[in-house]
Order: sequence, then structure tokens, then C-alpha cells
Amino acid sequence: MDHHMTWVKPDEIEARSMELIEQEMPRGSWSLEERQVVRRCIHTSADFDYAKNLYFAPGSVERALQVLRKGGFTIVTDTNMAAAGINKRALAALNGEVRCFMADPDVAVEAKERGITRAAVSMERAATLSGPLIIASGNAPTALVRLDELMDEGKIRPEIVIGVPVGFVNVVESKEAIIRSGVPCIVARGRKGGSNIAAAICNALMYLCVNRR
Repeated sequence: MDHHMTWVKPDEIEARSMELIEQEMPRGSWSLEERQVVRRCIHTSADFDYAKNLYFAPGSVERALQVLRKGGFTIVTDTNMAAAGINKRALAALNGEVRCFMADPDVAVEAKERGITRAAVSMERAATLSGPLIIASGNAPTALVRLDELMDEGKIRPEIVIGVPVGFVNVVESKEAIIRSGVPCIVARGRKGGSNIAAAICNALMYLCVNRR
């Protein structure tokens, strides 16, 4: 048994973690704000690959911060887990809300009838919302595929897309499609991602607006 473990006070754990991450992170060519987003993803996953695979469309972080500071926005996630991971105090401070349609019974029924995924139907539901939209996908590549189609059709115009689904089937392709679409986006290229990463990116952006690093 290792007796050299030092106990850290709860409120010091995050600060200490961030210091350790900062020591190991490559210099990168990120802006200060982009760096905070990368750091938060590494903090959430303990995976330094996010220092390599996070893609920021030019100006996307600045765009997100503008929208968040203005308030009245809705973050739409493709899992309840991502919605749960979004910091509610920061959300309330910025006068925003988070929605997830995945567990709605009518979404399940419609998806089954049409032979498409609930995530695809969820993006159609998102298109009916008013006010600025932030799409945060951490799980379903079909959410990004449908979103791309809806943007093409002029039916939805998110302010920013956080495209970080995890997995093997259509994951890489769906993310690249979002990058090609030209929408302001933050994407985890490759197979990695997840609901926790989607929430971490939302939180990192909100913390930049509510003075919490």
C-alpha cells in the first residue's frame, strides 16, 4: 500500500488538476479561450489526445461567447447525460436553457414509424425552437448527419455546433461533414468524444463568460 498519497481539500482538487494538465499540455497554437476548452476536455477525460484532435472552426469560440453573453439561448443535446453534465448555475447566470428530446415518447414513436434514429428526430425538434441555438452532440452521429441536412435545407441555423460523438460507425464522417458545412463548430476529430466531452465544452465556454476558470 502506498502511504505517500497526499490528501487535497475538495476545493483545491480542480485547481491542482488544472495545474498538472497545464504542465503536460503542449504549447499549441490555440487562443487563450480555445486553450481553456481543450484543458476542460482533458480534465474531464484525463485524455491528452484532445490536445491533438479538437478542431475549432475559425472564430467559433468568439461566436459562442457572444451568444452566451447575450443570453436567451438554448443548448440542445443528444443525450440526457450531456444535459445533466451541463453546469446549471452557469446556465442560469447566463439566462440560458438546455433541452434534450431523446427521451420524449413522441420522438421514439416517430423515429420508429419513419425508420430513423431518435437523434435525427431530435434535431428536427430543435429546428422548431426559437432563439439562438447551440447544438451539443456527444453520442449520435445521426444527429450530426440530420443536422447537416437541415442546415442545407435552410431549416435550422445553429449559432455553434459542438460535434463530439463517440464511436465507430459514421462517427468520423459525420464530424467531417459538420466541419465542411462551414457552420461555427468545435469538433473532436476521429472516434473519440462522448456526452461528458459535449458537456465539458459547454461548461468551458460558459465559465469563460461567468469568470470561472
